[in-house]
Amino acid sequence: MKVHEYQAKTIFEKAGIPVPPGGVAETVADAVALAEQYARPVMVKSQVHVGGRGKAGGVKYAENVEAARVWAQKILGMDIKGLTVKKVLVTEAVDIVSESYVGIVIDRASKKPVIMVSPAGGIDIEEVAAKTPEKIMKYAVNPTHGLRGFEAWQLAAFLYRDPKQIRQAADIIQKLYGIYWAVDASLVEINPLITTPDGKVVAIDAKLNIDDNGLYRQREIAGMRDLDSEDASEVEAREADLSFVNLTGHIGCIVNGAGLAMATMDLVKHYGGDPANFLDIGGSSNPQKVLTAMRIILRDKNVRSILINIFGGITRCDDVANGIVMAYEELKPEIPIVVRLTGTNEDKAKQILKKVNLESADTLDNVVKKAIKLAEVVV
Repeated sequence: MKVHEYQAKTIFEKAGIPVPPGGVAETVADAVALAEQYARPVMVKSQVHVGGRGKAGGVKYAENVEAARVWAQKILGMDIKGLTVKKVLVTEAVDIVSESYVGIVIDRASKKPVIMVSPAGGIDIEEVAAKTPEKIMKYAVNPTHGLRGFEAWQLAAFLYRDPKQIRQAADIIQKLYGIYWAVDASLVEINPLITTPDGKVVAIDAKLNIDDNGLYRQREIAGMRDLDSEDASEVEAREADLSFVNLTGHIGCIVNGAGLAMATMDLVKHYGGDPANFLDIGGSSNPQKVLTAMRIILRDKNVRSILINIFGGITRCDDVANGIVMAYEELKPEIPIVVRLTGTNEDKAKQILKKVNLESADTLDNVVKKAIKLAEVVV
């Protein structure tokens, strides 16, 4: 789950990380009122769950109240990568001397949280990693004892030379690490972490992603979820208890089990295809889940064929087959579908599927190859 910048800054501020004062506005009038309150130049920043807001024109400097009014009018309602801007953050503009980067993610190889810092802030960290990797310092934290003071100091000393700024940055890094654990984050990031002319170190941006598996104990943060800023298909899938991630390919995939779903997608790529999604219906045999899965995939206009791969253990193949028939009767798909059903009640399933005369395959390799071939026919 992602939270907006203004929400992340509220969490940062509560933890003691210095951020510029600001407020969120949903109307031009509210944005103007905030600009008048600060009585100095402000930043008007779109609040949507995508990167590249600045490049899209969604982040603007306003030297006075009238400029804030103009930018609020232009940004509210703006489309940024398919999302409509419904809120803007109006925050005091800060004079910047330098920009740095601080971020924390989980490293699955070491099974530890990794803190990354770079004196090259204000740009995508991926770009820094590709072009100037020597400007990035990484440190895997032992979760047993957490981030210790001298470790935070070493990271901060990679960013600054002034002992006063090193001390401030070390304190911010330790507090950021505390937030990372406290809110079950999968990512926490400040880009940029800036210094001001009077030597202060301030977080003028904030990014925070929460691990969905921890939301049951993060009730307050769960209430921050903005469904309007999320992919509609992913929202529908989550409500139906489906694991779904939208991708950019042409082969729609419906599979049971995350491991089998990943293996299926890998094989699609291996044979020259491109999966349009990750979709795991889980261990349920509820035909309605199959119908919902089909509805979600058919909504994607890039999909040219649908690959259904079910290995029935707890999941009963006949129930999945009934869901496929329901989907055919209700949704009337116009793109080809190829099915592999093996395991519990597969013979019953094959009899049920005769009603809709679908392409079928007995092996994983064959079902993938057929799905790719069928997608090549549909242009």
